[in-house]
Amino acid sequence: MEKIYGLLGRKLGHSWSAPIHAELGCRDYRLIELEPEELGTFLARADIGGLNVTIPYKREVMAYCDKIDEAARAIGSVNTIVRRQDGLYAYNTDAAGFCFMAKRAGISFAGKKVLVLGSGGASLTAQAMAKKEGAREVVVISRRGENNYGNLHLHADAGIVVNATPVGMFPHNGEAPVDLTAFPRCSGVLDLIYNPRRTALLLQAEQLGIPCSDGLPMLVAQATAAEEHFFEKTIPERENERILAKLRRETTNIVLIGMPGSGKTTVGEALAALTGREAIDVDQEIVRRAGRPIPEIFASEGEGAFRKLERQVTAELGALSGKVILTGGGVVKDQRNYGSLHQNGRIYHLWRELDILPVEGRPLSQGRGAEALWQERKPLYEQFRDALADNNGTVEETATWIWRDFCAHFGA
Repeated sequence: MEKIYGLLGRKLGHSWSAPIHAELGCRDYRLIELEPEELGTFLARADIGGLNVTIPYKREVMAYCDKIDEAARAIGSVNTIVRRQDGLYAYNTDAAGFCFMAKRAGISFAGKKVLVLGSGGASLTAQAMAKKEGAREVVVISRRGENNYGNLHLHADAGIVVNATPVGMFPHNGEAPVDLTAFPRCSGVLDLIYNPRRTALLLQAEQLGIPCSDGLPMLVAQATAAEEHFFEKTIPERENERILAKLRRETTNIVLIGMPGSGKTTVGEALAALTGREAIDVDQEIVRRAGRPIPEIFASEGEGAFRKLERQVTAELGALSGKVILTGGGVVKDQRNYGSLHQNGRIYHLWRELDILPVEGRPLSQGRGAEALWQERKPLYEQFRDALADNNGTVEETATWIWRDFCAHFGA
């Protein structure tokens, strides 16, 4: 009998589980979306091999399992199910994944007050592991109840914040469950979300200099542990880092910023040819939506209207993964664009000598001159960029340098 392996949940369009399990050798792993009333019938199937379980069924599936691992029962949440001859066995491999994520980020729970946002199945795992790792106190924040989002001031002494809610997850990028400035003693932030790479919560943690991690290390490590249960085998821990690195490389965007005429389009096309990625031009998308060239948008509606449309397009394209994104010269004028581009990307500032920058078809370059624009935007480019790429040589040389640098730093 051909067995079923996959991820069980309700809405799974955001999931990256299938490629992770394919890397681990389970190439038939699939996404299984079910409504609550379908759970019982599906879990009774004799051809189930192994399943992972995600929102919103991590607690609900326990009623259908014949044997629940002691640790999973203590946590009160299950995310891995295996059918054996005498029934369904249930485990919690999220626990191992959560500890791997925290350790990898250099975050220790010992002696600290931990704030866990959310009260679902993932929250139960975070609570249990924080306590096991020596947390002084664990407080669960939910929408209702004694500790809620309306009285966060009572927990200003929190040392670690864990987001176990879907707030900020694709496609709702840019949303954050809390403002980290409310916790001046915070020394660690863990967000179980992995798409986008940097949620609004993690972007703020980076800005504040707080050690943090997204949920992809947890997802990979729990999948490795699940595969060990599926096939009763031991997988070397180094596989976690190998798969994590592969996913980071494949999903992180390459973002090009720079002065008008600095070569973003031509270098982007060269990068697309070199890497096999799709190159998407923000300005071209603006033109497509507006139905007219950019100079006409400036002439008829002004720069403010153009920047608003630019911000909307940048937010949408920045939420994608594994692309080459080419921006307009003034994208750095709106600080909100930084979060949109940095959430999934490594940002390269293309530099070209000012006296060779073309100005035709570029309203601001024609009106103010390249030198004036450069003086205004230089500090903004410096704030946005992860790396400076010299584009005074050939396009091929620049593209090759960016790709080599990206392969060395995509995980940063």
